[in-house]
Amino acid sequence: MLSPRKNMALVIVPALIGFAVPPLVAQEPPSRFERRVEATRPPVSVFHSTQAINLPTAETLSQGEWQFEIAHRFLPAVSEGSDALWGLDGPANMRLGLGYAPLDQLLVTLARSNFMDNWDLRAKLKVLEHGDGPFPLMAAIQGGVSWSSDVPERDSGDPGNFQYYGQLIVNTLVAERLAVGVVPSYLYNVLLDRIDPVQDLFWGFYGQLYLTDVVSVNAEWALGGNGAELDHDAGSFGIELETGGHFFKVFLTNSVRLNPTQFLVGTDFAFEPDEWRLGFAITRLLRF
Repeated sequence: MLSPRKNMALVIVPALIGFAVPPLVAQEPPSRFERRVEATRPPVSVFHSTQAINLPTAETLSQGEWQFEIAHRFLPAVSEGSDALWGLDGPANMRLGLGYAPLDQLLVTLARSNFMDNWDLRAKLKVLEHGDGPFPLMAAIQGGVSWSSDVPERDSGDPGNFQYYGQLIVNTLVAERLAVGVVPSYLYNVLLDRIDPVQDLFWGFYGQLYLTDVVSVNAEWALGGNGAELDHDAGSFGIELETGGHFFKVFLTNSVRLNPTQFLVGTDFAFEPDEWRLGFAITRLLRF
């Protein structure tokens, strides 16, 4: 016969175990179709580069990334042949640029062209990224100020040397590998040689066909407005190579101007084979 103390232990110990160990209750396994982690949409990708040839795309960089750019427009025409090494043996207009993304959707770029010693400061903000359906859509707005410090017969700091512009950038895919874009642009003080500022609207169009993941062909056209300074619209077409953070663009063009307020106003040369010049641009993505 058990003592009263042992009888008490037989009652208390199982009670304590019952509180300490949760009951083993059969639970239904989660459904194999039940969402465990919130689904994320893949990023929309239309154009891979932040720029077509001259005109901007709606693409930006990731926060904290930098982009360095160097570009040339050779002045001799390719049609001059071997005497000018098919355009390479001669002077060139060039552009150097450095961009930075303080935010994922915002890209700020400072660039300089040696044509009229033109400085260009611009900011591009991506405002739309829609990937549903057969036609992914991206849109951005860009605004900038340009200062030409070497305008003939004018002091470098003259207010007439400053130009201002705004652009709406809309990109989409019309086929699996064919991207297109349209860029309506507003430019204030179109003609630097005028005392009274002229303002006008311009239209830019471009397309890019991705032949492989690395190689593509592209073309663009900048349609001048009524206030365009020069007689002909600027057109370009060429090839782009994309390799590990680099974009190499080689193309033929009838324009030798580089910064936005310069090529938008047109060119002296007709878009004809005898007037085509060779150009290239290289951008390098930098992460620190």
